[in-house]
Amino acid sequence: MHVALLANLKKNAPTWPGMSPDYWDDLDSEETIEAISAALTAGGHRVTFLEGDATLYDTLRQTKPDICFNICEGHFGDSREAQAPALLEMLRLPYTGSRVLTLALALDKPMTKRVLTYHDLPTPPFQTFERVNEPLDPALKFPLFVKPSREGTGMGVSAESIVHNEEQLRSQVQRTFERYHQPALVEHYIEGREVTVGVVGNLTGPVARRMPDDESAPRILRGLDLLPPLEVNMAAYPEEEAGIYTSRIKVELAHEFHYLCPAPLTESQIEDLNWYTAATFRVIGCCDVARVDFRLDASDNDRPYILEVNPLPGLNPGYSDLCLEATAYGWSYEELVNRILDEAIKRYGLKK
Repeated sequence: MHVALLANLKKNAPTWPGMSPDYWDDLDSEETIEAISAALTAGGHRVTFLEGDATLYDTLRQTKPDICFNICEGHFGDSREAQAPALLEMLRLPYTGSRVLTLALALDKPMTKRVLTYHDLPTPPFQTFERVNEPLDPALKFPLFVKPSREGTGMGVSAESIVHNEEQLRSQVQRTFERYHQPALVEHYIEGREVTVGVVGNLTGPVARRMPDDESAPRILRGLDLLPPLEVNMAAYPEEEAGIYTSRIKVELAHEFHYLCPAPLTESQIEDLNWYTAATFRVIGCCDVARVDFRLDASDNDRPYILEVNPLPGLNPGYSDLCLEATAYGWSYEELVNRILDEAIKRYGLKK
């Protein structure tokens, strides 16, 4: 098949005076694009790379691919990750990964947490701040965690994100406003281990974006390959990272990544994490691939809390969480990439 690989390369991103140095941390490197292209080519496909910017409408019409492998993060806007898929749907071109609504929802962390809360899925209590002097919800107790509402790759996450009093809270919220020009998400800080679970596939059968009302109903996982959980080995990082998966670890120290995969967890813990991953995949409406991030509460017998869902997980073969989990699962990088494509091909009812 002719596959158009759609992405936003860091080297092609616009720049301007005074922009935040981490503004484009979400975007992909040439290394990642070359690796995905090679994997798809090894799978027997013809690959054309297209930059996911304002030129995409014209280049897609010229290229006429059979399907698109989409990892576009987008450049501007509250729903930037949904822009390329919206264009693809307008042009009636099939593509890998989640659809427009899911990508718009998942980028907005407070909205995602509202959906999770509605479905009684465990996520830390939170509040969204639009003003520095906004009253703190009395139900929220320190320590709290502050981060931008609509960023990925740990952007805005540092040791200073953990706040222990009102003064620190207001200061960190103000920094978030000034640097990212968006509301701040403030949630209860969960002290404990950081674990992520990747998933490839699609739930089979008629599946609604809701959880069964009957708590005794069977846990539906059919159609999903749940990869081994990966734990970030925080003990291997400098103390100034404060035991959290910071932006610095994800970007500056990416090639020195320290992790445990499979994470040292009991069968019961893995079962619960897999169920919460599948449930999140379901209610957020993910397709083909996703990654769900958890914190295990050290003060409550490692009870898992869902931090966020990423329907566009990184695919760098050297250090991206999903790729490391796939290796632990017994898949090569080529198998992982082509499995994601095959899931989309099957979902659209296409023939190779």
